[in-house]
Amino acid sequence: MQLIPAFKKDEALVAEVESYQHDENNFHLWWLGQSGYLLLWKGKKVLIDPYLSDSLTKKYATTNKPHIRMSELVIDPSLLKNISIVTSSHNHTDHLDGETLIPVIKNNPNIHFIVPEANNMFVCERVRLPKNFATGMNDGDWLKIDDFIFHGIPAKHNEIERDENGRCKFMGYVIEFGKWKIYHSGDTLWFDEMVELLKPFKVDVTLLPINGNDPSRGVPGNLNVKEAAALGKAIEAKIVIPCHYDMFTFNTADSKDFASEAEKINQPYKILKHGEHFSSSEFS
Repeated sequence: MQLIPAFKKDEALVAEVESYQHDENNFHLWWLGQSGYLLLWKGKKVLIDPYLSDSLTKKYATTNKPHIRMSELVIDPSLLKNISIVTSSHNHTDHLDGETLIPVIKNNPNIHFIVPEANNMFVCERVRLPKNFATGMNDGDWLKIDDFIFHGIPAKHNEIERDENGRCKFMGYVIEFGKWKIYHSGDTLWFDEMVELLKPFKVDVTLLPINGNDPSRGVPGNLNVKEAAALGKAIEAKIVIPCHYDMFTFNTADSKDFASEAEKINQPYKILKHGEHFSSSEFS
C-alpha cells in the first residue's frame, strides 16, 4: 500500500524546529505519529512518547495481528539532537520503543527520561541502561526539570492498573511551562475522576487518542472520536489535537469523524498531519 506522506520529515523537519529555537514568546509542537510529539519552548525540547521505527511491524509480521504501517516515518531518531526530556506513558512498544529511544538517548547524553515509577526497571532494561536511569513518577506527583513541571495523571488502558505498591502502570502527564499547560493522556479510556482531576489545570492543549475501544483488535482500547471531543469540552481545553490514528491499518480512526464531533459541541480542535507544526501563536 502507498504510505500517507509526512507533512514534513527528516532534515526538513529538523530545520523547521531549529527555525523556532529562539522564539521567546510561543511554544511549538510537532506530531511525530501515533502518540508522539516534539515540544519546543524557549530553546528546550521535550520528546513525548515517540515511536519512530518499524519495530512493531517487524515483530507482528507473521502473526494474526500484523501491524501494517499506514504513514511514512517522520524522522530518523538519530536526527533528534539537544533533547532535554523524553517521556514514556506506559510500557507498550508504541510508547516505549527501544529502536527509537536507544539512539535518542545515545545522542542526548544529558537527557532526562520520565516514566511511571511502576515501570522503571522494565524501562531501563528495554533501553539497555542502568537501573534508575529514568526518573519515575506516580499519579498525583509533580516533578520539575529545567523550566517544565510534569504532573502525573492516571490512565485507564483498559484499567487503571497499579503495581503491588499502588503505583500507576499507565499514566498521562500535564506539562506546565511558563503560562502554558499541555495534557498528554497517554493511552486511556474515560474514567469517573478524569474531569475532576484535569479541569483545575485549565489546560491549553489536550493531546488525546481517538482510535476507540474494539476488543476484536486484540489490543487495549482508547477514547473514541466522540469521547475525545467531549473530554476536551468537559475540561474546558482551549484546543484538542487528536492522535493515535493513521499508524497501523488494524487500529486507527478517521480524523474527519473527530472533527465532526468536535464541531457539534463547539470544541476547538486542530488536525495535524504527521510532521506538521502547531504553535501557541494560533491562539491569538
